[in-house]
Amino acid sequence: MNVGNEYLNIVVERFKSVKSLGDKTISQLSEKDIHWAYNNESNSVAIIVKHLSGNMISRWTDFLTSDGEKNDRNRDDEFLDDLSSKTELLIVWEKGWKELLDTLTSLSEEDLLKKVTIRGEGHLVIDAIERQMAHYAYHVGQIVYIGKQLKNDDWNSLSIPKGKSEKYLEQMLKKHQDK
Repeated sequence: MNVGNEYLNIVVERFKSVKSLGDKTISQLSEKDIHWAYNNESNSVAIIVKHLSGNMISRWTDFLTSDGEKNDRNRDDEFLDDLSSKTELLIVWEKGWKELLDTLTSLSEEDLLKKVTIRGEGHLVIDAIERQMAHYAYHVGQIVYIGKQLKNDDWNSLSIPKGKSEKYLEQMLKKHQDK
């Protein structure tokens, strides 16, 4: 087994899983919902999406050959809630994820122990990947949390619904016994 390539396959699937949580949450939100923020210090879903996409484009463009903090990135602008619609939000969302996933799928096992820089600091590729996984999961978790707060009783669960753990476990065990 080629461990490095297996790792890359697994991490791509993990990023896709995190993206799916965001996709399923955003699909439940209205135009108004994407701009809701608890208070002035909180970020709306629209702002979180802009930030994630800006980070992804900066980090993953020319990943192996240039600093992950690109000169043309204006991080402060990512925190302005100026997306005009949910359609625009989805375009921004998909653009960032495309850059990330295209770059990850282009990496090889030999790339994992190469050094990349982020804000001038050196990181092994594998560390840079893990760093971004933690960052993106953190922010997608915020999106999910906001979605759950806004939708309340209309929320469609993204995982095992409350009170259904035992039934889910039985289904999973049966599924794996049948294989």
